[in-house]
Amino acid sequence: MKDQPLKIVAISDTHGQHRSLNLTKGDIIIHAGDVSKSGRPEEVQDFLDWFSKLKFLHKIFIAGNHDFLFENVRPDLISKMIPEGVTYLNDSGVEIAGMKIWGSPVTPWFNNWAFNRDRGSEIKNHWDLIPNDTDILITHGPPFGILDETVYGKRTGCEELLTRVYQVKPTYHVFGHIHEDYGQLVKGETTFVNASVLDDWYDMKNKPINL
Repeated sequence: MKDQPLKIVAISDTHGQHRSLNLTKGDIIIHAGDVSKSGRPEEVQDFLDWFSKLKFLHKIFIAGNHDFLFENVRPDLISKMIPEGVTYLNDSGVEIAGMKIWGSPVTPWFNNWAFNRDRGSEIKNHWDLIPNDTDILITHGPPFGILDETVYGKRTGCEELLTRVYQVKPTYHVFGHIHEDYGQLVKGETTFVNASVLDDWYDMKNKPINL
């Protein structure tokens, strides 16, 4: 990744509690999905109203498995919902100040939530879209074995995602989904960031992560 003069703030899994966040100052804010409780239009609109007014130069988000609206509404209508100054990524990318950023909401199938895909070839098709020169990867779910352990001790991350991340070697991989494994971990050339701000009881316990 090129020299990074911009300060990045990462959050995830606000589930409608975004207005309770205490955000530090930065240039780029990244939200790694689950902006709502169940993806109702009024929930999503409230998030977008809040997010668009944040004092960051660049505001980037993806959807998560709770954000049904983003999967159920036609892409052209979703585009019309996104406020000016906000970037929504869905198996797509954006370049900011020389940094190539890619985002995907997809997670391994579990109880038929939004953006669920079967493990194996189906979900791998999404990860194959990640460009080899990605600097910052944003996914809703974690890769297998990295900040993906539930309160029951089960590893729930995606094996195919882990393989692709090791191939791409982004500088940062930002995700959430597994609230109880919040934190950062450096492996090889990549800093992995589980930015879930809510704990497993959906209480606001974790701080936004500064990168």
